Amino acid sequence: MTKLNDYDKAVETYEPVLGLETHIELDTNTKMFCGCSTAFGAEPNTQTCPVCLALPGALPVANRAAIEATIKIGLALNCHIAEWTRFARKNYFYPDMPKNFQTSQYEEPLCENGYVDVVVDGKEYRVEIERVHLEEDTGKTLHVGGATGRIHGATESLVDYNRAGIPLVEIVTKPVPGTGALAPEVAKAYTAELRDIVRSLGVSDVRMEQGSLRCDVNLSLNLPGEEWGTRTETKNVNSLRSVERAVRYEVRRQSALLDAGERIFQETRHFQETTGETRAGRSKEEATDYRYFPEPDLAVMEPSREWVEELRATLPELPRKRRERLQAEWSLGDKEMQSVVNADAVDLIQATVDAGTTPSGAVKWWLGELSRRANESGEELAALAITPKQVAELQGMVDDGRLNDKLARQVIDGVLAGEGDPADVAAKRGLEVVSDTGALEAAVEEAIAANPAVADKIRGGTHAAAGVLIGAVMKATKGQADAGTVRQIILDKLS
Repeated sequence: MTKLNDYDKAVETYEPVLGLETHIELDTNTKMFCGCSTAFGAEPNTQTCPVCLALPGALPVANRAAIEATIKIGLALNCHIAEWTRFARKNYFYPDMPKNFQTSQYEEPLCENGYVDVVVDGKEYRVEIERVHLEEDTGKTLHVGGATGRIHGATESLVDYNRAGIPLVEIVTKPVPGTGALAPEVAKAYTAELRDIVRSLGVSDVRMEQGSLRCDVNLSLNLPGEEWGTRTETKNVNSLRSVERAVRYEVRRQSALLDAGERIFQETRHFQETTGETRAGRSKEEATDYRYFPEPDLAVMEPSREWVEELRATLPELPRKRRERLQAEWSLGDKEMQSVVNADAVDLIQATVDAGTTPSGAVKWWLGELSRRANESGEELAALAITPKQVAELQGMVDDGRLNDKLARQVIDGVLAGEGDPADVAAKRGLEVVSDTGALEAAVEEAIAANPAVADKIRGGTHAAAGVLIGAVMKATKGQADAGTVRQIILDKLS
């Protein structure tokens, strides 16, 4: 069994150094070097041709839309755009790569030396970008016949080459020291910011659950003042929450090994979603192991400065500027807005406001009850089975006096259970506020009769005592009475 240190103890002793490599599938109509469709979900091996299957004599042609998208990403990440760049062959064998090499970029990336700023716990961290380069994705291997979906224990492996050749952008950070105990949160915040930037550009849907954004998490530990330690690389982490968990786990695992006087091996590791653990994969290759050499079948690229500036002029409002604008529109303080960002709720709240509710109403539900539900279930907030439109409808029912917050939480139970929209759930479960004054007056009369001493206090001018009678009425109506209406009825009867 893997020995783990307590996280807080580990970061008191060791300094984490982060590195993140993010792969983003571009949302082009065709693949990087051929005309095959990139549509997701097609039958296996139906979107292939001689080029992406590497049949003899087939020659590649670079996809201009993919090059433009990569330049836009580089500009949004404050990168320098190369004036001269080319593709290279990255040689290694794997069954899902029909060429036995990947067409990528090596010494001359398209974009380099950028940065992204993120705020965590009130402090700004700058994550420097080493390079943004363009390459092609591999196919997909499916291991079947076993219990885990991995090759160990499987009876056979199947390969789908539909994904082979899809344009893929790799964004590599420089090492990120100085994050201390907040290393997991900084890694998560950077990945979220990167996802939001790329999404705002409209060049990828960056859906981690579908693999169009995949993150490799590098981590090493060192004692203060000493050289950086040996890093591990946790491959293909596919959610923001998992990025955070992978960093946290590796800090605990590596620190325990170092405390025991053992070595950290440079290796790739695989993240286990169910347990939050990382497991050893293979030893990590160096660049020399790939035997890079220039791709002889593709021409050198020389993006003109005019072309680059034309693309810069098309950039939309980027996420940071958008958040600043929304914070002012929503009248939120810095801490409250940071809570919205930390919960990955900006888009959800904006969509809820667009659906017809107030910012305060949207923030209340997404940062309150719904965030609690997501934390309990271990899901991303956006993965909950409730839409911004449904949240807006729920708040509208509260605003109209048809629900109080207690009843609204019960309605959320029904929506999450798939029982329909809020109005449908409230009707089916009989959850709407009782507004029949006749019924409320009868309930008040019963409460007064059952609590004569309290009634006498109210008659004597102690109106605060009405809370006891209100509580009795709420109990009698199973929380469905409007407390303000009940209070007024009580005071009218006893004043």
